[in-house]
Amino acid sequence: MPDTPASPTNPLVTGSDIARLAGVTRAAVSNWRRRYDDFPAPSGGGANSPLFDLAEVQAWLNKQRKGQDVSDEVQLWQVLRGAYGEEILGGLADVAQLLTALKGKKPSALPQHAVDLARRLAEERSPSEVVSDLAERFTDSVRRAGSDQVTSARLVRAVRHFVGDIASDAVVFDPACGIGTLLLAVGSGPEVRRYGQESDARSARFAQLRGDVAAETHIDVTQGDSLRSDHWPDLKADLVVCDPPVSDTDWGREELLLDPRWELGTPSRAEGELAWLQHAYAHTAPGGRVVMVMPASVAYRKAGRRIRAELVRRGILTQVTALAPGTAVAHALPVHLWHLRRPQTPDDSATTVRMVDLTSNDPDGPLEASAEQVTEVAQIDLLDDLVDLTPGRYVEESHRDYGTEYETLRRELSEQVHRLTELLPALIGEEPTSILDGPSVSIADLVRAGLVEFGDSEPVSTSDQLDTDFLRGFLHSTANSRRSTSASGTFRLDSKSARIPQMDISVQRRYGSAFRALREFDERSRRVAELSRQIAMLARDGLGNGALRPQGCSSSRDGWRRPLTESGTD
Repeated sequence: MPDTPASPTNPLVTGSDIARLAGVTRAAVSNWRRRYDDFPAPSGGGANSPLFDLAEVQAWLNKQRKGQDVSDEVQLWQVLRGAYGEEILGGLADVAQLLTALKGKKPSALPQHAVDLARRLAEERSPSEVVSDLAERFTDSVRRAGSDQVTSARLVRAVRHFVGDIASDAVVFDPACGIGTLLLAVGSGPEVRRYGQESDARSARFAQLRGDVAAETHIDVTQGDSLRSDHWPDLKADLVVCDPPVSDTDWGREELLLDPRWELGTPSRAEGELAWLQHAYAHTAPGGRVVMVMPASVAYRKAGRRIRAELVRRGILTQVTALAPGTAVAHALPVHLWHLRRPQTPDDSATTVRMVDLTSNDPDGPLEASAEQVTEVAQIDLLDDLVDLTPGRYVEESHRDYGTEYETLRRELSEQVHRLTELLPALIGEEPTSILDGPSVSIADLVRAGLVEFGDSEPVSTSDQLDTDFLRGFLHSTANSRRSTSASGTFRLDSKSARIPQMDISVQRRYGSAFRALREFDERSRRVAELSRQIAMLARDGLGNGALRPQGCSSSRDGWRRPLTESGTD
């Protein structure tokens, strides 16, 4: 494959870029490459990620009437992608730097064609809109690549919704700000002061320039590892928002064992998210809030139980919101928002935790929770051996109709048990003998004769002289199981080597009816066992939490014994 370098006049594009140009799917572009001999040959890249000359692609699309006008914005993106490749964040930052002062000197790495396109777009719209559009394209490209490098638009929308309005002069902080998306998304007004830190230098530079080009807010972003080298040790913010790195076991625990930020407990190596949470809380002013994106597993993992208990016990955790699957970038797993508030006084702490479960919602749907999706949970009910903060566990429980559910299960169990006795066939005892020692035939012979066919797993009779239930019943009988057990004792049922007795069809049907009844009996027995487990658990829980009471008690409180001193007994 030719290794043609990209240039301003020879930008290279991927198959996904071609799909967006033509308004089709990536699969359609792959089909074009196979079907059309004149489709442009790759001009660079590798076998699994070829790159194509943009001019050649546009000419081919126009020839095939599959093209469409390419906007200046798309052309700018393609030129930047061709010139910067995997370092495209540097290209986005260079464009942002160019547009912060249109009369300033252009960055040396920025192609002239990109300069012309960016300036033309900035005249048509605004520099801020141009940079925002480029940031959105970058986010979308990273999302399609399956990476959590940036915060998804859905997650930004959710955080902005739950943060709500903030004071016009508020201080906002994001200790892992990436390209600045969350930091810039919350609050509005020129008096809002925004501070960020980001370990990736390219992302930090772009985040700073995004704020600079907007020229509508104060922003200060620095590069560095927030946990190991906190650039803002004295900063106290009114609002801390953060979508921290996940599953990072190398967050610096050994170096930071005695760090004063761990006021709730030192996180384990596996609980880096709880280190970020406490870092955010350490930067929260009295009365200030934290809204932190957290993997759902942090709510129940054993290693973080003590820190979760401290969050609840001290009245710091005010809400946990479970968002819909698909809200995060690279996976469909649900994520949570943890809401913290630093009390202004000892008496200002929360006494309950609001649990919001939106996991059944569409990720693009409304974020307002219905009454059935919210419950307030007392601290004491969270401080058990697990300290599980998963909202669904409490929301479902709080809206559970124990009485109706218990009566429904009780009725179904009664019906199933009654039906069980009716299902047992009437069988007559005889002297033990092996019925297969008499005249019999193998399943393999029946298959060869065309009398039996195998479906997904079970054989089916194709003859009116062979009953399917009779066939299957003997196939799974103990006699055939013994024949299928190897010398080593290993059981492996070989259906085609199994045998069935030779009987008249009328006798087969009687056997088949018995086997069919036993199969249903077995299925119902398993259902009875499951129902028994469910109803016993429900009854214990209901009696324990007061949702159920024994018959004859008019109220769960009627049976409470008064203190002896009140009853007149010494």
